[in-house]
Amino acid sequence: MGTPPLSPWALLVPTLVLVGLWAPCVVSRQPNFIVILADDVGWGDLGANWAETKETPHLDQLAAEGTRFVDFHSAASTCSPSRASLLTGRLGLRNGVTHNFAISSLGGLPRNETTLAEVLREAGYSTGAIGKWHLGHHGHHHPNSRGFDYYFGIPYSHDMGCTDTPGYNLPPCPPCPQHSTTARLVRKDCYTEVALPLLENTTIIQQPVELGSLARRYAEEAERFIQRASDKGQPFFLYLALAHMHVPLVPPLPPGPGRGIYGASLGEMDALVARVKEAADSLGRGSTLLWFTGDNGPWAQKCELAGRLGPFVGAWQRQRGGSSAKQTTWEGGHRVPALVYWPGRVPAGRTSQALLRGGMWLMWGGSGFHGAGFPCLGLTGAVLSSLQVLLHPNSGAAGKAGEVEALRLAQYKAFYTTGGAMACDGSTGPAQQHHPPLIFNLDRDIQEQEPLDVASREYQAVLPAISRAYAQALQDIAADNVSVADYSQDPAAIPCCNVQHVGCRCHGAHGATRDPHVESRTPWLCL
Repeated sequence: MGTPPLSPWALLVPTLVLVGLWAPCVVSRQPNFIVILADDVGWGDLGANWAETKETPHLDQLAAEGTRFVDFHSAASTCSPSRASLLTGRLGLRNGVTHNFAISSLGGLPRNETTLAEVLREAGYSTGAIGKWHLGHHGHHHPNSRGFDYYFGIPYSHDMGCTDTPGYNLPPCPPCPQHSTTARLVRKDCYTEVALPLLENTTIIQQPVELGSLARRYAEEAERFIQRASDKGQPFFLYLALAHMHVPLVPPLPPGPGRGIYGASLGEMDALVARVKEAADSLGRGSTLLWFTGDNGPWAQKCELAGRLGPFVGAWQRQRGGSSAKQTTWEGGHRVPALVYWPGRVPAGRTSQALLRGGMWLMWGGSGFHGAGFPCLGLTGAVLSSLQVLLHPNSGAAGKAGEVEALRLAQYKAFYTTGGAMACDGSTGPAQQHHPPLIFNLDRDIQEQEPLDVASREYQAVLPAISRAYAQALQDIAADNVSVADYSQDPAAIPCCNVQHVGCRCHGAHGATRDPHVESRTPWLCL
């Protein structure tokens, strides 16, 4: 069993309502919601967070005009589990999504899990998903079957298929073969057999994708979706899941002096977010809540093509080998940027220290969407509440997928299992069990360098509370309506617009005679 059905008037409002002074008020119209989810973005990739970063002037302005959360965490440290939690409000141990889906996956986010899009659509919202999905694409796991009226994007990560312009990756990946007689260059971690598809709803409109135009097309589709909803007088929910900053990186122009490939790509993402914000503001400032965050931390094994951790370096792990970023339960794996912009509702120029997690949603059951029960955020007041306990599941670095390896209790973080993902130098950190747990005081040791001495008074004082919180969390999960995701695979589930052509290439989707800026929408059905 999964989550129970929600009443039509139920509203899921992001966790941000917990961190400002808010009270019921009468509103003249339903607000619009935009969630922009960056991929593999580092906490230090925003200049507002990390002074060394210079490529994000628009995001920094967004932070100045809204509220910046500096202790915000993704629900997992890898793609599918993080996204499943974002859309359902439930950890992978509850919603069943504990690791990533494949291009040949038959399953996806379990059908009995309720998504935010399903709730909002039932309440009269126009719902759109643009960008990366990675929660299952076969059959009824497609976004159109999970509450989204409109979908435009790639069904999984954009490194999970070959393209004609592979972009920058480490190791570099070869382009798609043009003909069946083309010699295949097979490299580890590269998809060479099937081209990367671009979908509009359930139709493949390009295979392989033209990566160089993807950012522009995502921005244009977001603008069109917003305009269509406005023309219909309908409130909207837009989930924009960017390809940035996941490899391969395809910066729009040769990088300028000192910027590098990563910096140029970061600047492109910044400009894309600015376009979406401008489109939202054109409907009237204050009519749209915009939330920018990330799915997990940087992919460290990509070296100079990976993001910036800021101060969250996981020093204890790095001293023992491996990365302390993506796929790990160290701060660099799950502490992500978070900005909320809602003029007149969310305080401007504010930095919040509240402990929060992506995918935690408040169920608002007041008088419904159309009455006085809709929550409004005040402009003044201190933080009312934040989470006291966060659970950090294994996301690939050590242990069983989805199992709770670390726990945050206020400023204390306890590790029951540690391990390092693959680092730039190729090293990994072996899994280690810790009983009693390693405990760090993040107020004093944000780099997670030196755990508390087990014999110290501080350790002995906090251990009982951590042990109780850990046991209670596991008991609560065991007693929950837990879903089970189907991770079975079948090559027939791979999106392919032309099974007769090498790499599933669609005739006419590539070539000098075709202008990529005026692409035809000839329907190539997703088989």
